[in-house]
Amino acid sequence: MRITRRTLLVSAGAGVLGVLLASCTPEPAPSPTPDPSSTTPAPEPTAPSSLEPSAFVRSAWSEDPFSLGAASFTPVGVQQSARTALAAPVIDRLFFAGEATDEQAPGTMSAAVRSGISAAEALLAASANGDRVAIVGAGLAGAAATARLASSGLELTVFEARDRVGGRVQSHVDDDEWPVSAQLGGWLVDDALDAVIDWPASLDLRTAVLSGALWRSTEGDDVEPVSAKPLTEAITTAQSRVTDESLTEALTEGGADPDDAALQALLAYLSTMSGADADQASSWFPPVLPPIERTAVLGDLAALFEELLDGAKVSVSSPVSRIAYDDDGVSLGVATGESLSFDRVLVTVPLGVLKTDGIEFSPALPFAHRGAIADLGMGLIETVWLRFDEPVIETDASLWHVVGGDATIRTWLNLAPATGENILVGLVGGAPAGEFAKLDDDAAKTAALASLTPFLGSTQSPAA
Repeated sequence: MRITRRTLLVSAGAGVLGVLLASCTPEPAPSPTPDPSSTTPAPEPTAPSSLEPSAFVRSAWSEDPFSLGAASFTPVGVQQSARTALAAPVIDRLFFAGEATDEQAPGTMSAAVRSGISAAEALLAASANGDRVAIVGAGLAGAAATARLASSGLELTVFEARDRVGGRVQSHVDDDEWPVSAQLGGWLVDDALDAVIDWPASLDLRTAVLSGALWRSTEGDDVEPVSAKPLTEAITTAQSRVTDESLTEALTEGGADPDDAALQALLAYLSTMSGADADQASSWFPPVLPPIERTAVLGDLAALFEELLDGAKVSVSSPVSRIAYDDDGVSLGVATGESLSFDRVLVTVPLGVLKTDGIEFSPALPFAHRGAIADLGMGLIETVWLRFDEPVIETDASLWHVVGGDATIRTWLNLAPATGENILVGLVGGAPAGEFAKLDDDAAKTAALASLTPFLGSTQSPAA
């Protein structure tokens, strides 16, 4: 069944749109402890001389001042109820949405959509016809809220800090270099979206199922696929204990060795879902384990946002720096220096911005909101796309993993089987993603190419 925009937004509230917010990303295994007697610095990664991409593009969400991370996660010792506290309206003037406010599937695009609809409903119930409403942020939450409110009789203005809409969904379109749009933000989905959404005609949307796993040692040998059983058993046991533990602690308590190369590879892949390292993430509310198959959205997603934001005045390059509110209304301070008055405001900026006081609230937010912002974690996830003239290796496997070593990027998505194009997408999460984001483009490309070394020089069939 295909559905319209209106039906999409209602259905998304029921969990139809299970979309991962950010590209899947692994964290590298820790480097071996250096010999204290040695004064020789560790060598910088070097790219294989035989490997040179025809096109290269990468994300840097960790360094983006309007994001400061990729997706929220629940740290050890924090309750999911913190998200509900963050979503609570303040004197019916100030409303919050975004994936960080959703208990059901935080860190996902479905959470962003669902939260936008929920906040829009709450705002609508408190509003009168003709009220002036500001929506801060034109990502999925803000766009979903705008679509819900567009025909409600409210006067809507959307403020977006970036020079584009979409937030943490970003399609890099360059017909000369990329035969498919390079997705630098959310693009991996749980269901093929074109099966449930009546997408705008202008949206060149295709989906591709990525399947088949290839696990390689640092020496380039095929190894057995890493089982998630030790991790799932550790989580199950930890969830029966009276206090929360990190995933690392839960594994240790269960008799597993978190430093084991195979388990490190799995934990690296897991960090692609949350951006959190295993010693940060809660075992009571752990990241979702990566599925066997991934569905990738191909094509430019900008038209989706244009459709959802239709009916509102959209002001890009307009970061909001201050929000003052009281019983009479709301005042927004924007980058132009203006102070604009509204009846209500819906804030959908990423958790990372809220955690760093990117917006000044006057008066200060209630303690429950400030506590939730302080307690919840903002995960780091980065993506790099490489296109080659020739295949790196001949394989039908779409999901590549490195077991062992200290490569910057431990997980790759091979789009060749699904698209016929020699495109590899490298994914890195957790603390290594933050380090990767700090690299300039040349250093990032070198690190990415060096990370491909285990996959060079042989033709293998995918692991079962």
